[in-house]
Amino acid sequence: MNLVGNKELLSICKTAFFCSRKIPASVVLKCYDWAIEQRENGVCVISGFHSQIEKDVLHYLLKGKQPIILVLARGLKEKVEPEFEKPIQEGRLLIISPFDKTVNRVTEQTAETRNKLMIELADQITIGYASPGGQLGRLISEIQKPIYKIL
Repeated sequence: MNLVGNKELLSICKTAFFCSRKIPASVVLKCYDWAIEQRENGVCVISGFHSQIEKDVLHYLLKGKQPIILVLARGLKEKVEPEFEKPIQEGRLLIISPFDKTVNRVTEQTAETRNKLMIELADQITIGYASPGGQLGRLISEIQKPIYKIL
């Protein structure tokens, strides 16, 4: 596993956040409210922050002080994105990749590997929305950890 940031975050309680790319409009604000609640409560959220809603959740989380773990479905880049520099310096962000630097594209297979790693590392799981019959729906049917569904 390749990583950048505070690896001590792996030892604290973590909530994984997953959300399908296509979600009903009625769920969007509920996901935002959930993100703000996690931020205010200091909960460490682990996610791929890949779908648009997951990216939006990351945006809300980055405004706080709580720990965040970003798990990539590709290898680490040479340089960290500018928005991640300060949280890394503050010791509240960890970026993880199960892949080496030669993996530079997200595929269905790399996303599935990432998602399984997130489930393995998390203490509990939050699902913003899982599209019926989608990859996320299949994956969560196999989870043996506590699952909270936002909708």
